[in-house]
Amino acid sequence: MIKANRVKIVILVILIIGGFIYYNNQKRVLTIGIFAGSNWDVPTFDYYKMIDETIARFEKEHPNVEVKYQSGILKEDYSLWLSQQLLTGNEPDLYMILNEDFNSLDSLGALKNLDQIIKSDSDFDVDKFYQNTLEIGKYQGVQYALPYEVNPTLMFVNKTLLEKEGISLPENDWTLDDFYNICKQITKDTDNDGIIDQYGYYNYTWLDAIYAGGINIFNESGTSCDLNNTKVKEAIQFIEKINLLNQGFNVTSNDFDQGKVAFAPMQFSQYRTYKPYPYRVSKFSTFEWDVIEMPQQTDAYLTQLSSLMIGLSTRSSNGDLAWQLLKEFTYNETSQQDIYKYSQGVSPLKSVTESEDILKLLEEDTMGDSKIDMSVLNKVMEYPTINTGFKKYEAVMRIANNQITRALQSNADLDTTLIALQREINNYLNE
Repeated sequence: MIKANRVKIVILVILIIGGFIYYNNQKRVLTIGIFAGSNWDVPTFDYYKMIDETIARFEKEHPNVEVKYQSGILKEDYSLWLSQQLLTGNEPDLYMILNEDFNSLDSLGALKNLDQIIKSDSDFDVDKFYQNTLEIGKYQGVQYALPYEVNPTLMFVNKTLLEKEGISLPENDWTLDDFYNICKQITKDTDNDGIIDQYGYYNYTWLDAIYAGGINIFNESGTSCDLNNTKVKEAIQFIEKINLLNQGFNVTSNDFDQGKVAFAPMQFSQYRTYKPYPYRVSKFSTFEWDVIEMPQQTDAYLTQLSSLMIGLSTRSSNGDLAWQLLKEFTYNETSQQDIYKYSQGVSPLKSVTESEDILKLLEEDTMGDSKIDMSVLNKVMEYPTINTGFKKYEAVMRIANNQITRALQSNADLDTTLIALQREINNYLNE
């Protein structure tokens, strides 16, 4: 009897081991949600190649794993597609997250809490990321997503125009007063026909002045805004003041491209898009240009840092493998270097963005002496960011921008405008 029981136990152990071996030799499928093209709404040609190369490296290291994704989903359709997958319980194991979708995904409980996973992974060091890029993926202090690619705003400067007017390139600690004074010197009628044809700036907005003053107009949860205060009013009055220099003329990007404008805030993705062939043939061909930090009014300066994140599904049955793939995209240096080869954003990894290889790659795309100062980029990446990660951000910013722009154009009473606008936005945020 004892002998028979021993035989049964041995058979059971063999079956368990055999089942374990069989299970581990089966092809496991991981799914990832992505969309086609650039997150920054600029032309791109090899985006899937970047994704496919990352997946190929991961599958080589995990021979029993196959990674699948649905191709052809456009960015403008992606949020709806992902919502439908979540509603039917068919969401991918991990998926890309747009800025404006992050908080709504959290509220649905769709994103896995990464804190414990990060803490228990000895091969993962959060200090390798620029700190503010990690903050974008946090909600109420908890890490729910990791940054894949980010896009800071920088000030582009027409060096040729400044040199012609005998003006030195501003230092990186320049102020709004410095900005205004240079614009005032630059703005003029150069051919004496009575019409201004040289301008100080293009596309510097009331929001840029808000950020220069370190003013975050929304609370952390995105449930209220504060527009009716002295600092906001002073920032908008600065725009009123600087707008007067152009005497009502609407300066366009075409004016900047033709070398008629000294300053233009642009995202890093625009820098990358404008530099490679064929864009460089028609853009910035008549002048040398540089990149500096945006003017600051306070040490509490904020920056708008757009981000493309990746998170894990709470319902994934491939938790550990999905985490490993998430790291392959966001933490692997080779994958992050591919961002500079095939996309237009900035890597959130310090070691990649600050590397000599990336500097050389960027310099290959420049014309003449025009190039980006990577120390400027690195510094901007350390700035605290504004709060854009709640569901209604895009909608309320359209409301605010339309009404403030209208008030600036019509010389409406600013106090009345801001009081009414704050009430309207807060009501909308709490509907």
